[in-house]
Amino acid sequence: MPLQNRVDPFGELFAMRARGTLMGNRGGKIHTDDKTLTSRRWASRQWICCVLDFKNRHRNVWGRYYTELFFLDEPTAFAAGHRPCFECRRKDAREFAARFPLRDASAPRMDAVLHAERLDGKTKRRHRRKAETLPDGAFVAIGGAAYAVREKRLLRWTPYGYKGTRPRPRGFVDVLTPPSILAVLERGYVPRWHRAL
Repeated sequence: MPLQNRVDPFGELFAMRARGTLMGNRGGKIHTDDKTLTSRRWASRQWICCVLDFKNRHRNVWGRYYTELFFLDEPTAFAAGHRPCFECRRKDAREFAARFPLRDASAPRMDAVLHAERLDGKTKRRHRRKAETLPDGAFVAIGGAAYAVREKRLLRWTPYGYKGTRPRPRGFVDVLTPPSILAVLERGYVPRWHRAL
């Protein structure tokens, strides 16, 4: 039985056999010893996304220390409010921090800003922006579905990859990607897309 450790662009956790292209966590352990989720959905403000393989380390998924989560790709992780890890993705994390809209963007300072932007209480915070101003890699919600912005199109997200496109709309849309991450994308950070594109 798959664990409830896949993350969608809304930040929800669900069970699925497909693993995705990145892993991460939400600052610690949010599962029980019998490998079910607790009522918490994060342990701290440090929500990161990591590579799947780093220095040949092998982890017991949902073991003692933290709850491993998996993302289809980096735009999905960004929409959920995760940032690159400074250990396994140091180059990406430094580039992300250099483009983050804070002076001296340390990990704790970015985490505090992102935590305020990604949640409204315990639910996903959405932001209104004009669709035509959104950078590639941003996610929007339309009719209950999540779409990634890619040039003049929107790509419909599924757990297995992007299936189907639609033209980028005009006017205001509900944006899932936090504003500070939108700024990082606008300033030239190129996210790691799912290989099926």
